[in-house]
Amino acid sequence: MIETHPHEPHEGVGGKLNWLRAGVLGANDGIVSVAGIVVGVAGATAERTTILTAGIAGLVAGAFSMAGGEYVSVSTQRDTEQALIRLEKQELMTMPEAEEHELADIYRQKGLSPELARQVARELTEKDALQAHAEAELGIDPGNLTSPWQAAWASLIAFSVGALLPLLAIAWTGVSLRVWACAAAVVVGLTLTGWVSARLGDAHVGRAILRNVGVGALTMVVTYFVGVLFGVTIG
Repeated sequence: MIETHPHEPHEGVGGKLNWLRAGVLGANDGIVSVAGIVVGVAGATAERTTILTAGIAGLVAGAFSMAGGEYVSVSTQRDTEQALIRLEKQELMTMPEAEEHELADIYRQKGLSPELARQVARELTEKDALQAHAEAELGIDPGNLTSPWQAAWASLIAFSVGALLPLLAIAWTGVSLRVWACAAAVVVGLTLTGWVSARLGDAHVGRAILRNVGVGALTMVVTYFVGVLFGVTIG
């Protein structure tokens, strides 16, 4: 009996990675953008109500913006995939022999002998012609297309959760510590999202975390001094 890898899933991976990446991106954007807003406003005023109002407005606007952007982007991708599948169906109906030769040629180019490539193409076509051709020619699994709603909800929820970190940190601390508390929360949050994104993409963890934290720190420094200058100007 051939041993299998119980912890190595092969079905539905594309869909899971789709919403996981959308979630990580949403959380990262939520942390950075809302931290920039509240720190910037904190640089201009010490009024807690004003800071929280700006932060909550940024959270709501950003969450819906991220969700809408993901929905439109993934919907466009899904529409393209569906159009390609419809075309493939039409070709399989009108020119099945040519399509089978094309499939065999794909496997031949991947290194199979001409005889084996023809055999593989014939057997896969007999089993599920659309599945075989869509995966080999288009890189699409017809039964596991990307979901725009899945990506949209993942982004909306993740952005909101990420945005709560700087918002709560700056709301629960005194005037003298609120910016530093927010910065600490941002570093923790961005370290986590950097680690997750690196693991999902099989990238270098240290570089991903450093990149995330660096962008967040730069955002807070710039927006804080913009807020300070604005506060001095109107003060």
